[in-house]
Amino acid sequence: MVSIYQLVYESLIYLDDDYHPQGKLAQSWDVSSNGKTWTFYLRPSVTFSDGTPLTARDVVASAQYILDRANDENTEDSGFYANLKYFISSVSASDDSTVVIKTSKRPCYGFLYAMTFPVVPAALVDADNPPGTGPYLFNTFAAGDYAWLQANPNWWQAQPQVQELMFSFHETQKAVIESYEYARVDAAFSRSIASAQYKSGTSSLSISYRTNQLECLLMNNSASELTKEVRQAIRCVIDTSKIISNVYSGLVTPTNLPFYPGTWMYNDTLSSYFTLSQAEARRLLEEAGWGDSDEDGVLDKLNSEGKLARLHLRFYVYEEPENDVRVEAANQMADMLAAVGIDTTVEAMTLPNLKERLQAGSYDLALVSFAMDAVPDPGFMLMRGNSGNYTRYRSEEITEMFEELRTKTTQSEYQQVLWKIQSRFAEDCPFLCLYWRMGNILTRYMFTTARDVREYELLRGIELFHSQ
Repeated sequence: MVSIYQLVYESLIYLDDDYHPQGKLAQSWDVSSNGKTWTFYLRPSVTFSDGTPLTARDVVASAQYILDRANDENTEDSGFYANLKYFISSVSASDDSTVVIKTSKRPCYGFLYAMTFPVVPAALVDADNPPGTGPYLFNTFAAGDYAWLQANPNWWQAQPQVQELMFSFHETQKAVIESYEYARVDAAFSRSIASAQYKSGTSSLSISYRTNQLECLLMNNSASELTKEVRQAIRCVIDTSKIISNVYSGLVTPTNLPFYPGTWMYNDTLSSYFTLSQAEARRLLEEAGWGDSDEDGVLDKLNSEGKLARLHLRFYVYEEPENDVRVEAANQMADMLAAVGIDTTVEAMTLPNLKERLQAGSYDLALVSFAMDAVPDPGFMLMRGNSGNYTRYRSEEITEMFEELRTKTTQSEYQQVLWKIQSRFAEDCPFLCLYWRMGNILTRYMFTTARDVREYELLRGIELFHSQ
């Protein structure tokens, strides 16, 4: 649905194929020296699909609506763009074409990535399907059934080549793929592993897209067994390439860090930390005091009470409906750990039950995924005391780095601190980043020229597509 909305609504900023912020409704912008005041200058002569001119007041009302919802403690669903509350302290219009945003919490370059929220008319911020400034408008929207889009005659750019788009919603991944197989649709979007079997041919194309879902192996840093050396040893034996091939049919992209490989954010100088080696794993485990005194294949050592303790870890995992492959991945990881004497018990549970265990710190290992934000700032999972720091990782140095990161207003300065954070992450090994989940677009037409096809923007460029 977000990908559909992207065709109807536009934002101040969009992210290009290199994941750099570029102006959309904002023609240009200025930032104060301390990063606490950002001034955006709107493009002239932009109108909504109903012909109403876009003004700065529309941007202010759209942002304020999102902020009010995000800050409402009585609202269970804060909305897709709730992260705005971390960046905006106030938003105002100095004139019809100038938006002034003040930020106190995170006055940094990452602020621009949060400016990708949709802009709607000020008087219609709470309407179901208000007019937008994008290339299309809603003709009909029947929730759970279909959406019919038509070209926006008042779009500020060249008229879309594709004049109409019909979207059909399905309840299951299987039904989505069947609609494509039986030619009821021209394209289908699926995150099902089953979609990986479809290859590009003369009459059909398979386009991979990256999701924002980062799969991680969490390790409870407060568990006595999971010292730094043991965590590093686990890293030495988890062979993601085998898991990707055997379990995910290649429908994931491996990563060692909480950023997407190949982007300007990813520190690609740290490969030496991520070398697979059972011999190195055994050395690290021996350094941590673990040995196999009874030669039963499981490592052990004397605990503080003088009793022999085995290196046994509770390994929890939850499944996703229709994508039940995570347990299989966990079992393969358990086999890899057993090869160096680490015994595990893999237990599948529901997401609510696992989240309860994570919050209580009642686990050793957990195979989970994080829905990563568009803003390149993983502080929520690494800073001490933050909501996503389920590993109980405590590093004053890395917390200070994030505080520094959130003051940098240029890309080069921001990148420099990001790379320092990743370097410390690689050294401390609080948990493992494994891979980004991927999805497939099955299509009869190459409708996009986007080099980096991303979740939430699956239809980027379709307005330029010209069918033969």
